[in-house]
Amino acid sequence: MKRWDVIVVGAGHAGIEAANASSKLGCSVLFLTLNIDTIGKLSCNPAVGGIAKSHLVREVDILGGLIAKLTDKTSLQYRILNKSKGKAVRATRVQVDRFAYQAQAKDFILDNKNIEVLEAEVKSLLVKKKRIEGVLTNAGLFRAKTVVICPGTFLNGLVHIGLKNFPSGRLGEPASRKLYDSLVSLGFTLKHFKTGTCARLDRRSLDFSKMTPQEPDKEAWPFSFFTSFRPFNKERCFITHTNPKTHRIIRKNLKYSPLYQGVIKAKGVRYCPSLEDKVVKFSRKERHQIFIEPEGRDSIEVYPNGISTSLPLEVQYEFIHSIEGLGNARIFRPGYGIEHAVIEAKDLFFSLESKKIKGLFFAGQINGTTGYEEAAAQGLVAGINAGLKVKKKEAFIPARDESFTGLLIDDLVSKGTDEPYRMFTSRSELRLSLREDNAPFRLFKDSYKLGLISRRDFSIIEEKLHRIKNEIDRIKKVKIYPSKQTNKVLRSLGEADLAKVDSGFNILKRPKLTYPDLAKLGCGLGLKDRSEVDQVEIEVKYEGFIKRETQQARELKKLARIKIPKGIDYSKLSGLSREIVEKFKYFKPKTLKEASNIPGVTPAAVLILLAYLKKK
Repeated sequence: MKRWDVIVVGAGHAGIEAANASSKLGCSVLFLTLNIDTIGKLSCNPAVGGIAKSHLVREVDILGGLIAKLTDKTSLQYRILNKSKGKAVRATRVQVDRFAYQAQAKDFILDNKNIEVLEAEVKSLLVKKKRIEGVLTNAGLFRAKTVVICPGTFLNGLVHIGLKNFPSGRLGEPASRKLYDSLVSLGFTLKHFKTGTCARLDRRSLDFSKMTPQEPDKEAWPFSFFTSFRPFNKERCFITHTNPKTHRIIRKNLKYSPLYQGVIKAKGVRYCPSLEDKVVKFSRKERHQIFIEPEGRDSIEVYPNGISTSLPLEVQYEFIHSIEGLGNARIFRPGYGIEHAVIEAKDLFFSLESKKIKGLFFAGQINGTTGYEEAAAQGLVAGINAGLKVKKKEAFIPARDESFTGLLIDDLVSKGTDEPYRMFTSRSELRLSLREDNAPFRLFKDSYKLGLISRRDFSIIEEKLHRIKNEIDRIKKVKIYPSKQTNKVLRSLGEADLAKVDSGFNILKRPKLTYPDLAKLGCGLGLKDRSEVDQVEIEVKYEGFIKRETQQARELKKLARIKIPKGIDYSKLSGLSREIVEKFKYFKPKTLKEASNIPGVTPAAVLILLAYLKKK
């Protein structure tokens, strides 16, 4: 029987990235899924990106991944988040046609000559002398040099709707119990996390006149560096809110909530809570925002983002009908909660290879994460490293200080996680340096070295970087002299007069000035490309902040051994979130190093603690 280079188990975001990455390295890939028609299916909301998640999408893209390309091909609406806070901290979020996305993902995998797809259930892993040999499925035995496990929520999945529950990986799809049993028998430590989703509604039954429309951002960029067309960006979302009546219905029915009756015992996603959690934990809030998101260009389904629930269907009808604009809403699919198994990520190497079994890799929600983007980033790295292991080459370990992908994996493997892990920019010590806009410039050399992008693409990025550097050097040398005309221009832009001669570089640091404004001041413009102009503006305007951030990151490393006094009241430290306060109180760290190693504690929180200790 044929022996494959790589077997990938699971066809979600982690699985398709793993299969694609291994195939790009020239490996033969067997791609196993319970259902070929659900390759790349968006299980939850029909959107890609968001704060920090967009960084992962762009990093996966420049490393040869699929998620950004698929998003641009199936887009409905682009939004720029943090728009008012400056270019360095912006993030992109894209509504997609979930049906088209799934179809495109399926076609891409099926058209790849290095990937063979088979619909089969994995029953057990074949291991000999602590080395993976292949998998046993209901369709037979398949041998491979490496195996990547990406089961998403299917691993021992249990769906909850009210106090009723049943095994399922997604509503209406079977759970993967036998693979779970196999992992347990091999000595893996498994626990369960909980996630959930919202009901899907019939858009024809909604009253959009009672909601606030949310228009797309016309100036948003495509997600993929390689997208050469203008993606579709015309669909509107709508915003409505829960109200006191909605909250009364929820409180009245908590006795039917599996979450509040102890039926669900697993930890849920802290930053994407169910509506029940919102009503109970934020009891003083009179309303919560809901985004009505289209599921597709030609679909009558919509996704009411913000009302994830595991309450009984009849209760879902009751509270949904209490919401403005949803008074006559028809439910196509109920919301539900799902518990699924995860491994202990600290049992993995930074390559995402198991420490217990050579050649066995894990990626996605099985490692304790939540979200399409986090799964895609892990799938990409696991797929690359599975391929490199076949080729007997050194593993690719993305650095924490060079990418959010490296940060994600470092957090998981170094700290583990006691709740579903979601990416935030605050998790990084260098969030102004690791931006979504500069992902290609940070990672293109690694990508080319691995053979994931072409020489032509490498040269294009290298030339862009060269032009950006040259332009920054040029405007440092250009002198602008105070004059009536200069000060007239500055006043028209809302800036103070120029008192003495200065460089174009320093003048561009002024908050209200943009790069094109330099031409009005006689500085001239050396660039036209928008992406290059943005890089110049960000590097100039944030120069001081970036230097300070880099210094703080160094300081954290040096001062890690500083002791934390007993009896410190963390709730008095301004800037710490409730979550961080809870973690500090529970773990009682003795040093800054111990504090930084607590799962979920961000570098920003450690810096706040450091500043407090310095004052003391």
